[in-house]
Amino acid sequence: MAEQSESEKKKQRKENIKKRRNITKTGFHYSFFTIVLIFCLIQIGYGAMLNIGKIISYQGKMLTLENLLKKAQARNEDLKTEKKVVTSDNSLEGIARNNLKMASEDEVLIIINKKVEEPKKEKKKFEIKWFKKKEKQKEEQPLGEIYIPQEVIEE
Repeated sequence: MAEQSESEKKKQRKENIKKRRNITKTGFHYSFFTIVLIFCLIQIGYGAMLNIGKIISYQGKMLTLENLLKKAQARNEDLKTEKKVVTSDNSLEGIARNNLKMASEDEVLIIINKKVEEPKKEKKKFEIKWFKKKEKQKEEQPLGEIYIPQEVIEE
């Protein structure tokens, strides 16, 4: 009986070793799956945060573009009304008279020019001969010189 008990003890030891191995294997598998699941949850959370940030930024861009569209449409309407006003006969006649200095067939046009004052040049207070810089002379163009005939000949 002592021999059987020893053989039973060996069997029990082997069974205990197998149980321990199974326990360690299942523990390793569970811990590995837990780590994988935690990693997946972190990835999902990070992706969700990125998507929420993109949604918010796109909504802001949409609002600014909608405001820009409204302003452009209002400007378009203003330009359409301005076009109608400018292309009317009265406004064309006003432009011809005022800006282009034109007159109708039976009218005599008299233009009176105002004298344009030239800006005064500032005098240099202190000059040193050795450090004197060469100044470029600018070609002065007369301002607003328009040929005005002395007599208007009417045809």
